[in-house]
Amino acid sequence: MIHLNQPLALASVKGSKAAGAPLFAAAACCGVQRGAAGGGRGSGSGRRRGVGRAVTRRISCSTIEEAGGVSAVTVGRTLTVTATVTVQPPIGVMYAARGLDDLGDLFGKTLLLELVSSELDPRTGMEKERISAFAHRTMKDGKYVAEFTVPATFGPVGAVLVENEHHKEMFIKDIRLVTGADDSSAVTFDCNSWVHSKSDNPERRIFFTIKSYLPSSTPKGISALRKKELETLRGDGRGERKFFDRVYDYDVYNDLGDPDYRIEHLRPVLGGDDLPYPRRCRTGRPRSEIDRRTEKRRGAVYVPRDEQFSDVKGMTFSAATVRSGLHAVLPALEPLLANQELRFPHFPAIDSLYNVGIPLPAQLNAAASAAAAATSVAGGVIPRVVRMIEDTTDHVLRFEVPEMLERDRFSWFRDEEFARQVLAGVNPVCIQLLTVLEFPIVSKLDPEVYGPPESVLTKEVLEGRMVEAVTVEEAMAQRRLFILDYHDVFLPYVHRVRELPETTLYASRTVFFLTQAGTLAPLAIELTRPQSPTLPQWKRAFVHGADATLSWLWKLAKAHVVTHDTGYHQLVSHWMRTHCCVEPYIIAANRQLSRMHPVYRLLHPHFRYTMEINALARENLINADGIIEESFWPGRYAIELSSVAYAATWRFDAEALPEDLVRRGLAVHREDDGEIELTIKDYPYANDGLLVWGSIKQWASDYVYFYYKSDEDIAGDEEVQAWWEEVRSCAPRATPTRRTSHGGRPSTPATAWSGS
Repeated sequence: MIHLNQPLALASVKGSKAAGAPLFAAAACCGVQRGAAGGGRGSGSGRRRGVGRAVTRRISCSTIEEAGGVSAVTVGRTLTVTATVTVQPPIGVMYAARGLDDLGDLFGKTLLLELVSSELDPRTGMEKERISAFAHRTMKDGKYVAEFTVPATFGPVGAVLVENEHHKEMFIKDIRLVTGADDSSAVTFDCNSWVHSKSDNPERRIFFTIKSYLPSSTPKGISALRKKELETLRGDGRGERKFFDRVYDYDVYNDLGDPDYRIEHLRPVLGGDDLPYPRRCRTGRPRSEIDRRTEKRRGAVYVPRDEQFSDVKGMTFSAATVRSGLHAVLPALEPLLANQELRFPHFPAIDSLYNVGIPLPAQLNAAASAAAAATSVAGGVIPRVVRMIEDTTDHVLRFEVPEMLERDRFSWFRDEEFARQVLAGVNPVCIQLLTVLEFPIVSKLDPEVYGPPESVLTKEVLEGRMVEAVTVEEAMAQRRLFILDYHDVFLPYVHRVRELPETTLYASRTVFFLTQAGTLAPLAIELTRPQSPTLPQWKRAFVHGADATLSWLWKLAKAHVVTHDTGYHQLVSHWMRTHCCVEPYIIAANRQLSRMHPVYRLLHPHFRYTMEINALARENLINADGIIEESFWPGRYAIELSSVAYAATWRFDAEALPEDLVRRGLAVHREDDGEIELTIKDYPYANDGLLVWGSIKQWASDYVYFYYKSDEDIAGDEEVQAWWEEVRSCAPRATPTRRTSHGGRPSTPATAWSGS
């Protein structure tokens, strides 16, 4: 057993094979010293005269991060090294050539390994000759073994090249190298990657040592391989990507529409000057026959092979799974939903979805249950929304009761819950402080197009609803007025959305007051319809009135605001800011940062599966007539609207949680220590989020400072500089003006990530 803080003694053998001597220094060699130790064997000059001891070399080991690969430290000429490859077989995959592959495994001719030294040949200054061997399949499932005869002068192994001669790809978890039978010499190369078949791509896969290297400190023997691997991942920007490819490249969002299928499915291209948007991964599919700007929607959406879900992940999270579950349930509902004019006649009809359910004909219920069972959905995705209830007398489809309604059936009616949701609901990231600079409230849109810009939420309206004796000016000075502003971002789409069947839309603003108790109270809501060629602009302020009519108008106005908030959350806060904006950073990192780079290894676990999720979204969620368009009020304009919000609000330097809170006026930096202080103390999103943010920042900072000791180190890191330059310069500017319409704060121009 090797202890990393103790020296490792290697027996000296000269003139003979030393099969039992360790070739690899436990992944952490930092120095070699000569000394004496017992337990050696052999003869000749390596044995002390009259003593019977072997001269040994000691390798001083400290931490696992110092692992420089695998060190050959011996005076013998050759050593035997065993490589054990752990493979994860794909679940349920059969193919025509499987028998040939199994036969090849039997003779050990299907998996070729090459060891690459991290040192250059001192005589030629070139790479040392690589050592190759075929691995044969063992009786133990998922294990392949190869034996190498390695020269004593080979030096530390910095990389292993793999050639897969099976007819199908294989997933390699790790490669473990052991000298002789000494397990204490074992070093593992962590792979966790799909290796393509040689018949698909003859280029061998490269797996580097576990040690992280900045470009300037890369061992010279593997420096060329480091650059070659990045060139492979960047590709040449040509051709249609294949399933097994690992190429990362950029394209605009031109694959959401499908005009070849139906002209109504034509959608604008997102990612140009008119509609800026983050880049997505290029697939190289051919263009539509109807619209040459649009990419054809055929087959599965390409993502680099290692970005795809693992078999286990794919079984538990898949758009196909959700789709199968919905297909199992919706046929049972179709006869009940055939009437497009179906409405809830009263509120108890809504309640009945939860406590009574929808009666189903027995044969339809049986068919739906059977389909759900066949797709393993009955106990998975669908029960989060509905429950299939069967007994001896009835068959019903029943929705799960939201936890909030279980506690208080009428909580959603109340102003307190309406305000609480702004801070602790699904979208707590849009409320902002209302300041003197922004009052009176005025639209930034063109009044010639949309009508008068002045808001009807005037000083008189707001002061008439304040529960305390303060003026608007005093409340703003005390940082007690807040606004949820969906006016300018939605107003240009009002008339277009109203042309959709059974859909209406207003632009909205809502002003809240922070009470002495530390809770928010809604003061007033403004709903606006812009002018049109036939109608003047319409706008009205709604408040909680004393009579029944005003009370119900107030509730309806709140319902519009909640709908706006929910739609904005799904399209902008969730999809655009959480998923879409991250993808270009993932692509750039894979194109510019080596797998050996410490920053890549820091980020990779957080990037994993994002590109696959985004691809599935383009395939089934945000596409024309997809789930998002069918489920949310913007309809066909949903993703276009998210582009408008992106151009108006998104900035890289304001996405950090503390900066976002300060930008929206929900926090300030204290003058004494610069720490964040919240404007609203009971703000669960910020309270919890800052704890998580602080922990992540501390961990990431400690990690980065371990590798970079100065600004000069960062400036001299060619890969990090190329990564940031690609992120920063691949896009035109998409910056907000002084104030954004969803709740952003004043800001200055900066480069955003939208693509050109």
